Amino acid sequence: MAQLQPRISLKNPMQGYVALGSNLSGNAGGPKAVLTHSLKLFAGESIEILQQSYWYRSAAFPAGSGPDYVNAVVEISSDLGAAAVLAALHRIEAETGRVRGARWGARVCDLDLLAYGDLVCPDLMGFRHWFELPLAQQKTTMPEQLILPHPRIQDRAFVLVPFDDIAPGWRHPVLGKTVARMKAELSGDDLKSVQRISL
Repeated sequence: MAQLQPRISLKNPMQGYVALGSNLSGNAGGPKAVLTHSLKLFAGESIEILQQSYWYRSAAFPAGSGPDYVNAVVEISSDLGAAAVLAALHRIEAETGRVRGARWGARVCDLDLLAYGDLVCPDLMGFRHWFELPLAQQKTTMPEQLILPHPRIQDRAFVLVPFDDIAPGWRHPVLGKTVARMKAELSGDDLKSVQRISL
């Protein structure tokens, strides 16, 4: 929960949030080392990190799909457009050693753009399509375009627990719920499955 690097000069910055996850070793070492290294690459992509959550450990999703994950959420600022930020995150993933494979499979580095300002992309109808997609289809279908806010924020303890560290009052632009409220609506078992990692 500290600023990780000096501020960079931004013309028209927009703030957003990125979820980080890793459950495989990569070029920089184990999962936590991979994610720590990935954060150092943000500045080179004109993305400033404003805040970082604590580190957490959570079971792979869906259950049994791989080793436990290390997770965190960071607040970012950039003058890049949302699609350019997403492209930058994909480049960072690749630089850490990620090779894209099976949907929801184990991965070296996963950087998900959760939200960017109050953008709803591609539009409200497009967001609602992915938000309402049945679980069976979520496992096999990926959108071909950027969906914002991330359509699964409200479902995932491994996102909401670290998100709540840095932005409990952030309000979902479609659901109208804060991070704190979405977290409170999860089951106790879901929340207990996300454990803070001691430094």
